[in-house]
Amino acid sequence: MIYLLGDLQGCGDPLARLLDEVAFSPSRDHLYVLGDLVNRGPDSLGVLKRLKALEASATCLLGNHDLHLLAVAHGVRKPHRSDTLSAILEAPDRDDWLTWLSQRRLAVQAHGWLMVHAGVLPQWDAAQTLHLAAEVEALLRGPDLANFLPQMYGNAPARWDDALRGADRWRCVINSLTRLRFCALDGTMEFDAKEGAGGAPEGFMPWFEVPGRKTEGVPVAFGHWSTLGLINRDDLLSLDTGCVWGGHLTAVRLTPQGREVIQIPCTQAQKPGAL
Repeated sequence: MIYLLGDLQGCGDPLARLLDEVAFSPSRDHLYVLGDLVNRGPDSLGVLKRLKALEASATCLLGNHDLHLLAVAHGVRKPHRSDTLSAILEAPDRDDWLTWLSQRRLAVQAHGWLMVHAGVLPQWDAAQTLHLAAEVEALLRGPDLANFLPQMYGNAPARWDDALRGADRWRCVINSLTRLRFCALDGTMEFDAKEGAGGAPEGFMPWFEVPGRKTEGVPVAFGHWSTLGLINRDDLLSLDTGCVWGGHLTAVRLTPQGREVIQIPCTQAQKPGAL
């Protein structure tokens, strides 16, 4: 069976219960985790251990919190007061965990679904999304990671242009794939609003509602947007249902007959903060 899983954010117990609930078998099943593996929840290291142990039966995407961990570990960012990353950062084998994390994907297309953590700009089709993701993945896996990480941060350029090069190009890619919620008709991204779809600032809309976006008709699965909640459509899956905030950990099982939603309640709620 194929499972697509929303944001974990260090919620190890709900992950364990979900895998038990579906009787997950690494020899038979495959799990796609849509980013934000770590942070804010109580057991980020335990989550990494469980996912790594699944080896080739788990494909994990990188989210903004995962990139934040890499940046903190390399001294590029200071820890946030609500971070729960110390068990990883203080582990004797921390370098092994950081290397494993840096080798994860930013976008995958499999079983008929394009999967990202946050969103896809309207100017990109699926092929370009995967190509641009691969550019950044190569940098994250390369020997110059410590020099690349500082270039990730910032909101500009807020709009994609095929002529973008270097840090501006890669930052725009990262912001779309790991931070995007709302954008304008021309693809200009907005990063301040964190409400649900109805909370779009004037002139902006959810990225998946932009008319004529090039991934229209391509089924897309994503997480990141806990205030949006579950969307289960033939062409769209939104799977961050706020486990770390006391909601549910949500997975979708893909079957020949369609899709089945599996939800595990999370009882280890954190206080609301920056998403």
